[in-house]
Amino acid sequence: MTETMHIPLFPLGTVLFPGGPLPLRIFERRYLDMVRDCAKNDTAFGVISIREGQETGGTPAIYDVGTLAKIVDFHTLPDGLLGIQVVGGQRFEVVRNEVLDNDLLMADVALLPDDPQTELPDAYAYLADVTRSIIDQVSEVYAVIPEHYDDAVWIGNRLAEMLPLSIADRHALMVLSDPLERLTRVAAVITERSEE
Repeated sequence: MTETMHIPLFPLGTVLFPGGPLPLRIFERRYLDMVRDCAKNDTAFGVISIREGQETGGTPAIYDVGTLAKIVDFHTLPDGLLGIQVVGGQRFEVVRNEVLDNDLLMADVALLPDDPQTELPDAYAYLADVTRSIIDQVSEVYAVIPEHYDDAVWIGNRLAEMLPLSIADRHALMVLSDPLERLTRVAAVITERSEE
C-alpha cells in the first residue's frame, strides 16, 4: 500500500531532486510559519515546481510531483531575512491540495518509490568527472550532502539539477523512475551543449 502524508507545499521556480541541496530565502509569513513548525516538529515540507504563476503572493499552478524537503540548517542572511538549507528526500505525487486561510498550500501526497540502487555504468564513468568538476565550482552549496560518484542515481540527479535546463525539462528528469534513462538524457544534453 502506498504511504500518504499531509504536508505543506512550497511552490518554487526550481526543481528539488532526491538527495540534492537547496538554499532558500524565506520572507513570506506563511513560509516563515511553515519553517518554524517543520523545525519544531522535525518534519518535512514539499518542494513542488511551478507550472504557471509566481513564487510570491497568490497560489500558482503546480506540477503534480514534488520532493520532500528536510531542513538541515538555518541562519540569518546579510539582509536580515531567514536563510535555510534543505536536502531533498523522497518524491511524492499530490493527491489533493487546499489553500489555507493564510495562503499556505497543504496537500495529501502519496510517496513514490525511490529509484533502484544502480552502479554507474562504465559507459557513463566520464559523467562522474563532469559532476565532480561542476560541484568543485559550487562546493559551498553541496557541502551539506555526501558524495557518491559511483552511484548512477546520485550522478543523474546532480547533473539534472545543475545543468542549464528549463523547469519543464528538469521536472521531466526528476519524475523518471529509471536512473539509467536519466543518465542517458543528461549525457545527451552534455553532448549537445559541447557541440554548440
